[in-house]
Amino acid sequence: MILGISGTFGGGKDTIAEYLIEKDFQHISCSDILREEARRRGLTVERENLRILGNEFLKKIGPGALAKKAVKEKTKKNLALSSVRQPGEVDYLHTIEDFKLIFVDAPIELRFERMKKRSENDPEKIEEQQMSLEDLKHREDLEMSGKSSQVLSYCKENADYLIDNSKTKEDLYKTIDKIITENK
Repeated sequence: MILGISGTFGGGKDTIAEYLIEKDFQHISCSDILREEARRRGLTVERENLRILGNEFLKKIGPGALAKKAVKEKTKKNLALSSVRQPGEVDYLHTIEDFKLIFVDAPIELRFERMKKRSENDPEKIEEQQMSLEDLKHREDLEMSGKSSQVLSYCKENADYLIDNSKTKEDLYKTIDKIITENK
């Protein structure tokens, strides 16, 4: 089984991925693939650099570049593939028989609070530390609308599961358990 995880910034993608690791899923993040490439090139791992690198992968390999790379790296029966953000990734992954896409979201104010809390002591999350709620709203508008290379609205429209993550972690985990059971 391959569970793709997409969603809004601070929506709970990493929380889902961490839980799936506990359920013996291998975890690969499309964003981590880009972060590794940025570090290899001596670039900072800020969002703009990752976006540029993602576009490079897209031009070199074609639509679904990061997803294709991640699927090739799959070593376990079950894969949690997080940070699915581009239409080509979604379209490619939907050609795989045992693939399901999860889109996770929560109210923006709650996500902003989560983002601030998780970035407090992480030097790689300086961009998050400096972001205002208005900055987050603006960036999300760009990513949802397709005015950037990431089109979260496409991911949401093509998701097999839409999760509202405005409750507790335990509620989120119960939802994930149900998805796993439905797809065994």
